[in-house]
Amino acid sequence: MHSHFIQAILLRKAVFTKRSSRAYLIRFFTAIVFGTALSVSALAEPKGLLETIHRHKFLTSTMPANGDVNPYAIAVVPASVGVIEKDDVLVDNFNNISNLQGTGTTIIRYRPSTQETVLFAQVSQKLKECPGGVGLSTAMTVLKSGWVIVGSTPSTDGTTNTKGDGCLLVFDANGRHAATWAGPAINGPWGNMATIDRGDSATLFISMAGFGVPGPDVLDPATHYPVIMNQATVLRLDLRISEGKVPVIQNQTVVAHGFSQRADLANFLLGPTGLALGADDTLYVTDGLDNEITAIANASTRMQSDGRGRLVTKNGLLAWPLSMVMTAQGHLIVCNGKNGQAVEIDPVAGKQIYAHWLNTNQAQSPPGNGNLFGIALAAGGKSFYYVEDDINSLRIANP
Repeated sequence: MHSHFIQAILLRKAVFTKRSSRAYLIRFFTAIVFGTALSVSALAEPKGLLETIHRHKFLTSTMPANGDVNPYAIAVVPASVGVIEKDDVLVDNFNNISNLQGTGTTIIRYRPSTQETVLFAQVSQKLKECPGGVGLSTAMTVLKSGWVIVGSTPSTDGTTNTKGDGCLLVFDANGRHAATWAGPAINGPWGNMATIDRGDSATLFISMAGFGVPGPDVLDPATHYPVIMNQATVLRLDLRISEGKVPVIQNQTVVAHGFSQRADLANFLLGPTGLALGADDTLYVTDGLDNEITAIANASTRMQSDGRGRLVTKNGLLAWPLSMVMTAQGHLIVCNGKNGQAVEIDPVAGKQIYAHWLNTNQAQSPPGNGNLFGIALAAGGKSFYYVEDDINSLRIANP
């Protein structure tokens, strides 16, 4: 009887030991797998905004009733004033119904809350106050006070043969033309504006790509392409804004100069196009012809030009960088002109992080070549708007 009892105890101990070992092994391997999953998850954490983008949605056609085409600038409304509401999206057109570049005269308004699209503003192409007429460019901003300021880089035949100096047009919050700014420092206002908006004052940064650009038939004998000039500038305008009155320019300062620009039959002209302002007052500028992004220090306070600034990044994923926006993370997202990709850059580290296809139209080579231009962050900063000029549309890129 005693021997049977001892055997029973040993048997139970053996069973318990096997079960304990099995449980221990299960816990051990579970910990390994779970720990590996955590490590992979940590490694897979998105480095920026572009890696989180998975959906692209058509929002609206950008063609108004007069047939204008070639959408360029995008601006998101910061406050509700007049007929515009907070988070409305304004898009302008560079070409008229005949597809002549530098002749577009319209701005459309898209309202995300209702998906309604209407004409916001239109001016005469032959506006006398604007040297050379009107051709609305990528330079556009909307202030909290409701004023809309947009650049005009005009032509009459669709090429730089007939390019005028252009101007900046000021519209009120109801789309009425209120003022025209022109002068010797304004010539071909071209790139998307960077803006500091304080309510009763504002600072605008605008690239001027028109200085000295001849017609597209003036060729460099070495390259057989239109001759490259290096006269493009970035102009800072300091504005005073009084309630109920049109903004007034208090100061004009060229904060950068010497950027490459030239005429181009397919794109009218090539020049510095993207401007974005960092939290440390560094202004970033895209130079498409040199395929690079540079930085201008102390942009809002400097009293003299920084030349072309400090090189941030060059070549790599960039392919004729155009419009540019700053994310909440402090990264730059820039649209490529020579393919349908957007590229994200950490400007502090000077590193290109990621490229993401926005337009894969196979009708161009490479796909999407020449189809992108304007870009703007949507409300909340997790999505962004962009235009596709191959189908004259406004789209949004979402997580």
